[in-house]
Amino acid sequence: MNFIFMLTRDDRTVADALEVLDVISGLGLLHIGFKDMGVGLDTLRSLNRAIKGAGGTSYMEVVSTEDSDCLRAARTAVEVGVDCLLGGTNAQSMLETLAGSDIRYYPFAGRPEGHPTRLGGTPEDVAGHCRDYARLGCAGIDLLAYCAFEADPLDLVRAAREATDGAVIVAGSVDTAERIRALAEAGADAFTIGSAAFDGSFSPRKGSIRSQLRDIMAACEDAAEATLAAG
Repeated sequence: MNFIFMLTRDDRTVADALEVLDVISGLGLLHIGFKDMGVGLDTLRSLNRAIKGAGGTSYMEVVSTEDSDCLRAARTAVEVGVDCLLGGTNAQSMLETLAGSDIRYYPFAGRPEGHPTRLGGTPEDVAGHCRDYARLGCAGIDLLAYCAFEADPLDLVRAAREATDGAVIVAGSVDTAERIRALAEAGADAFTIGSAAFDGSFSPRKGSIRSQLRDIMAACEDAAEATLAAG
């Protein structure tokens, strides 16, 4: 299972994201992302170059659920040249916008709504979306599992895992080692953390962003090892 560190807080890319990249260099983080909001296009380009230049995979996640905003974000993803785009629900239109690029697309499964975003939908809804997206050629799904209000978060992850061979990426409110382990057991391929690292809530007794990230990475490794041991 992969940990995707998001250079974001409160659904926006942090203003000093490039400085943060310098601070965390050497930790071995291979998956790093940002949102389409919070900084300008030139900064997004610089972030993407820095991530990929260090041998990492870059991700951009769409904040809005409105079709027009999502399509604009898809065009931005092409301009910036990210490896992966997360979010949005109109998968057909998003894929058409991404056509000709090498960007892997992971739309939202379920029914995201409002801001802060909550996730509606049953496990059956999520499974249906996964199958539909796979037929369209999406690389997987972005699942706001711990933002769910109509179903158990892990039931949604398990339903997605059973319905798709693509990647199941869980975003939002993954803020404890227990949740990371539960996601690994349920079959998630990756999870994102941004705010919980920046505000220190993942490891409340530690103060530096490097310490937070080390603990998240350790929890990810422990969860993967426990899942393998369980068979």
